[in-house]
Amino acid sequence: MGEQITGAESLVRSLEAAEADVVFGIPGGAILPAYDPLMDSTKVRHILVRHEQAAGHAAEGYAGATGRVGVCMATSGPGATNLVTPIADAHMDSIPLVAITGQVPSAAIGTDAFQEADIRGITMPITKHNYLITNPDEIPQAINEAFHLAASGRPGPVLVDISKDALQAETEFSWPTEIDLPGYHPTTRPHSKQIREAARAILSARQPVLYVGGGVIRGGATAALYQLAELTGIPVVTTLMARGAFPDSHPQNLGMPGMHGTVAAVGALQQSDLLITLGARFDDRVTGKLSTFAPKASVIHADIDPAEIGKNRTADIPIVGDVAEIIPELITAIEAELAEGSQPDYSDWWNQLNRLRETYPLGYDLPEDGSLSPQYVIERLGALSGPDSIYAAGVGQHQMWAAQFVGYERPGTWLNSGGLGTMGFAVPAAMGAKVGRPDTTVWAVDGDGCFQMTNQELATCSINDIPIKVALINNSSLGMVRQWQTLFYNERYSNTDLHSHSFPDFVKLAEAYGCYGLQATNADDVDSTIEKALSMNDAPVVVDFRVHKDAMVWPMVAAGTSNDDIMVARAMAPEWGSDD
Repeated sequence: MGEQITGAESLVRSLEAAEADVVFGIPGGAILPAYDPLMDSTKVRHILVRHEQAAGHAAEGYAGATGRVGVCMATSGPGATNLVTPIADAHMDSIPLVAITGQVPSAAIGTDAFQEADIRGITMPITKHNYLITNPDEIPQAINEAFHLAASGRPGPVLVDISKDALQAETEFSWPTEIDLPGYHPTTRPHSKQIREAARAILSARQPVLYVGGGVIRGGATAALYQLAELTGIPVVTTLMARGAFPDSHPQNLGMPGMHGTVAAVGALQQSDLLITLGARFDDRVTGKLSTFAPKASVIHADIDPAEIGKNRTADIPIVGDVAEIIPELITAIEAELAEGSQPDYSDWWNQLNRLRETYPLGYDLPEDGSLSPQYVIERLGALSGPDSIYAAGVGQHQMWAAQFVGYERPGTWLNSGGLGTMGFAVPAAMGAKVGRPDTTVWAVDGDGCFQMTNQELATCSINDIPIKVALINNSSLGMVRQWQTLFYNERYSNTDLHSHSFPDFVKLAEAYGCYGLQATNADDVDSTIEKALSMNDAPVVVDFRVHKDAMVWPMVAAGTSNDDIMVARAMAPEWGSDD
């Protein structure tokens, strides 16, 4: 008979075997048995967060910055339900995440026992798969499968719920050498006929666009994308989740499409005759009113998740597979077509797009009262901290400005909550990113609304030597909601004033948490304040940028309207026409 250990020890050994090097979590009754052997692990670092939601977002930030599976842990009941938001967030944004929760003893399940919640049932719609383990012998298999499921195919969150008695009971540890998951076989190799058809369509199109989504980053296909773009000379648009998938400095990059996209990117999609869609999902924030989106375009849709293809827009040429395999095969097929004499001419198309780019560059109006422009702050932050830094944003106006006014040159440098739009994402995500890439400068670009949802994690950062930097874009209000009230609710500002220029004092708050607290209130101080923050690396830094409260995110396509009705700084753009 082999060595007898507890289920809890088996769990810790399983995490080590799965090569998890950090777990973000908080102990509690049902998960407590796991915390005892965790104390003795030399391979797994546990970081004690201040709220379970932050454990989940930190695991997401770690995954986004490193490309590895993020791991979080919580106890039963409220501990587990506090993980629901980051699990849903990871599900929407395809982030590889393993969440481990304790559960009440198996005999008590279903009795409404103290701190019981059916977390498996609750998370069923927002996980790739989930487990309830009541037999300690099943722990290694479940952990092995969870890591495989989270990272393979379309990445996503997997939950492993383990009853307290399973953690306490005796078992033998045996790490499975193979994974057998009948019914789970993600297609990675594309169909060669679809590839050939796509190559021919690309070379016969006159106004094609590479519509690039976050799947290109998740699939590690950015180098291949660069090759494809250079080979063809086709314009590229990168969605909110794909910022950094293709260098912003590249002349073919038209920027971000969608609700707050550039006029050139939105116009390119609307006027296109072929959308080469790679790892994108035709999200409503990109398409606007779906029936009016890219009306002249045929669609090539390449995605590893067959459920995405045809979900919102019919694909003329569907390609199921891994973009990291699809794009190189497309390149080979296109090169073969070019060798046979195909020679597309996109000069008219580029003339049209360059006119849009020159007429409607991304810009912003400086506040008339001389107060600080939030866009200017973020523009200078990107310029001074540079493209090697990681930027994690919260949700709202500051998120859109960070997507618009920071130049992204490589993948894994832009982290944000795209699909779920989770306020409070930035600070814990930045914390996780900094743990995963400790030698990189990591900024949380946060709003005063978001920051007050998760800023307790500054304590975690101070205690665990995780010196993130926070650029607080403090406009004293829930800025994006205020923008909508300005535009659509007759300037009736119902419950959007946070009074954050008065309460709290963010500099004192930062210092109370063991961080450096800085403040800038006018444009002349911005550069020197950012440079000072960049020089402080022995503790977290919070910079309170007191900005103008009525700055707007432009361009804007109002929800439910057509991309053709894009608004630029309160003025309507001209109708897209072949002569524009």
